[in-house]
Amino acid sequence: MRYTRLRFDIWLCLLLAFAASLGAVKLAGLFLAGAYESYEEEHTVADGEIGGKAGEGVFRAQSVADILSHDTFTIVSHGIEYRNKGAGYYDGVYTYAVTLPSGEVVAAQINMENVRKEGDYYAGDQILPVGKVVFADLTESKMFMDQISYGIPLSRTDFYVDMLGVGGKVSEEDFTQLRTGTVQVVTILVCFPLFHSIGAKLGLFPFFFAPREKKGEKKPKSEWD
Repeated sequence: MRYTRLRFDIWLCLLLAFAASLGAVKLAGLFLAGAYESYEEEHTVADGEIGGKAGEGVFRAQSVADILSHDTFTIVSHGIEYRNKGAGYYDGVYTYAVTLPSGEVVAAQINMENVRKEGDYYAGDQILPVGKVVFADLTESKMFMDQISYGIPLSRTDFYVDMLGVGGKVSEEDFTQLRTGTVQVVTILVCFPLFHSIGAKLGLFPFFFAPREKKGEKKPKSEWD
């Protein structure tokens, strides 16, 4: 078996770039602490709004006909049935197959933070957030249809129910890790060639790409030649 070893200058520059990325991540974390507060505020839905908790005054839809005849409504699901009938990503949002009391099945994007639980988690009723109809041709995404129809086929594929609104916020940990991870990768990609270029100009490392020689100028020798 043949082993390939990286040169010392590459290892050193990678190490320096990684150290710089840790500092960048630390600084980014300080900034993101405040950024998450704004993000959380923007993605918190008030009761009664689309994606918000459904109070007693919100219409309880029993069928597709009820859904289509009301601007806003909620659906009462028994136990966690609304999470067990199939689901898939539609337009980048996790969407569930929800069974109505009539037995009809519709696609719904749900703000899980605002699902109201009555009684036992598995045997009681789950009052889903306030929703509205959004007309769309769900069959345009074959992958989504294959995923969400895993349990029972949808009764209608010309709309989905938006019970998400501006909700669906991620946790602070996920919010921070996603962004600091990006910062770290970008910092390494920028700093590695920068550090190596500086070292090469100082004659410490060989150039990845030898600089052009000016007319009449002799190329200086480095200790790597």
